[in-house]
Amino acid sequence: MFSCRQILGEEGRGRVLVVDGGASERCALLGDQLAELGVKNGWSGVIVNGCIRDSEDIARMPIGVKALATCPLKSSKRDPGLRSVPVSFAGVTVRPGDYIYADKDGILVSAEPLAN
Repeated sequence: MFSCRQILGEEGRGRVLVVDGGASERCALLGDQLAELGVKNGWSGVIVNGCIRDSEDIARMPIGVKALATCPLKSSKRDPGLRSVPVSFAGVTVRPGDYIYADKDGILVSAEPLAN
């Protein structure tokens, strides 16, 4: 079992952390402190199937963050998650090692790198 804090505290090497929060809007799974930790450790982005908080501060950081919504309430941190397992939401399965491309319009997931 792992927390977002533990994972974002590791060397990111340009990777993207995908967090499946079950599309819950009850609390935020990422805030400015965790995003800042990701920046410090070289993560390219975080995708949250759920909510984030501190969105204005995060938007100014050099890390890409996508989420369903915002919520000011912090998570209880009682339910650590699994890591390096496939997650499925919004009709897409993301597997460890997949390539993720994102912009303001959305997110693309591919098993292989896409040509420029």
